[in-house]
This record gives sequence, C-alpha cells and structure tokens, in this order.
Amino acid sequence: MKKFTCVGDIGPLDMAVAEALQIKKDRFTYSDLGRNKTLLMIFFNSSLRTRLSTQKAAMNLGMNVMVLDVNQGAWKLETERGVIMDGDKAEHLLEAIPVMGCYCDIIGVRSFAGLKSKAEDYEERVIEQFIRYSGRPVFSMEAATRHPLQSYADLITIEEYKTKERPKVVMTWAPHPKALPQAVPNSFAEWMTAAGYDLVITHPHGYELDPAFTAGARIEYNQDKAFEGADFVYAKNWSAYNDADYGKVLSTDRSWTVDARKMALTDNAYFMHCLPVRRNMIVTDEVIESDRSIVIPEAANREISAQAVIKRLLESLD
Repeated sequence: MKKFTCVGDIGPLDMAVAEALQIKKDRFTYSDLGRNKTLLMIFFNSSLRTRLSTQKAAMNLGMNVMVLDVNQGAWKLETERGVIMDGDKAEHLLEAIPVMGCYCDIIGVRSFAGLKSKAEDYEERVIEQFIRYSGRPVFSMEAATRHPLQSYADLITIEEYKTKERPKVVMTWAPHPKALPQAVPNSFAEWMTAAGYDLVITHPHGYELDPAFTAGARIEYNQDKAFEGADFVYAKNWSAYNDADYGKVLSTDRSWTVDARKMALTDNAYFMHCLPVRRNMIVTDEVIESDRSIVIPEAANREISAQAVIKRLLESLD
C-alpha cells in the first residue's frame, strides 16, 4: 500500500479488520518494523485524537515522529498555481512538499475543507499534491472529503460490538452552531456500505451528501423512523453539500438532537460519535454518558486503525 485516502486503498475489509484486531492484542509485535524510519505528521488544522493516536501508533512500530503545525511552526504556504506571491504566504507547497519528503519516510497530512469552493474541496488539492510531489507514501489524517482513519476505527468498533452479522447502522445529522465539512459522514457512509451493513442516513431536507459516497445506503428524512430497530446510532453534523448552499448551515433544529426518547426507538443501540462532540446540541448528556455509549472505545481504536495503516505503508517501502 503506497497511499491511504479512502476505503478502496485498504483492500478486503475482513482482512483489514482481522489485521487490526491482531495488532490490538499486541501493539508491539511489529516494533522493529519502523526502526530508523521517520513519520512526518503535517497539520493544516487542529487535532487531539488524530495527533495523539497516530503518533502513538507510529511509536508502537518503533518509528521516529516529527510533527509540523503549518499555521504555527512554519512559513505560511501558498497552495494555488499561477499566483503572484506578494502577500503573507512566503513559500509554495510545490517547494515545501519535496523538501518535507527529504526528511522522512512516510507522511501523514491533515487538511480540512475550506467550505468556500466545492470544486476545490472535492478535488482534494492539498493531499493530492503531497501524493504527487513528496516521493513518499502518504496517508490522510482527514482531508477535505474523507476521514478514513476515523472510519476504519469506526468499522473496528462495530465489528467488536455487533451481535448480528449485518447490523442496522444509522448515521444521523444533528445540529451544530458552526459549518462543518462533509468528510466524516462521507467517509463513514463509504466504509459502512463497503462493509455490507444495513446503513440508513437520516437528515433534514437540504443536507443530502454526495451520492458517490451514499450509494447503497437508504436515505430517510424522518429521524424517528430511521432509528427504529437500529443496532448502532452514529451522530454527526455536516454543512450543506448542494451547489446553491455549499458549506452553509441550513438548520440548527434542536429536535434532531439525539436523546433518550429517540434511542428508546432502537434495538438497544450503541451510540457512536467521532468526537469532539457538542453536548446537548449533537447528543444529550444522558445518552453520551449511558452504558450504551461507546465513544471512548471508538476513540481508543483510532490508535489501532492508524497502526494498521502505517504498518502497511512501512511494508511497502523499498
């Protein structure tokens, strides 16, 4: 595996889950694999779980780790071609990327959607430039349209907790005061349908996601109906995807907040969220603190998904 940006890069999901669970049993089985190898983690956006879990995963594999916060510890970087660089950006990605590649063996990149231009976001200009120009294996620590490390961890978690072969998984939109990217819901939908789960996506009208990611899922605009018989409920906010309203907040309707009444409609479902979560906007205290909330085990599996990915990238090195 030379890159990891989507579910298609990981290969058969049953093998990916089995490998992850084997790693989880002993995180240090492959501690010699990364000896004298360096991971460079590049953050264009803030992070807590991704930073800590990915760094820990690389350390488990014996790697050296360097972390670069582009907006705090480096020159401001220009990403567009053809611009006259007479502003506050002192260096272009086209020089910065190959220089970064000189200092490491593997690169992880975190770069969110700008939510101003759908075309630019969905072209994944930043991470694609790293793949093209760094000369190193590159993996996504969340990009404009996908968050595959999170979705891989979500898959591992569901496989650990499910009690039936094909569980009903509901991804529900929930209100949030800010405009958020579609990366997590896009990726979650892509991975859950690839896994063959019974995926239902519920959201208000106007919040339809890119059909390329939701193909194979059922769309239900009635949240209560969607929750009926669910085995897992995954709550997440996202901004509008449609051309006219791209990146906008169309609703902050609190009736979509996941609460105990709605969870009672499920088949004693587990509650999931990628974190950080806005309590009593996305989900009530009662639900997230219940014994059916698995947000902490889900977050813990971020270390496992990252380690499985980095392991494969190390194995691909010449």
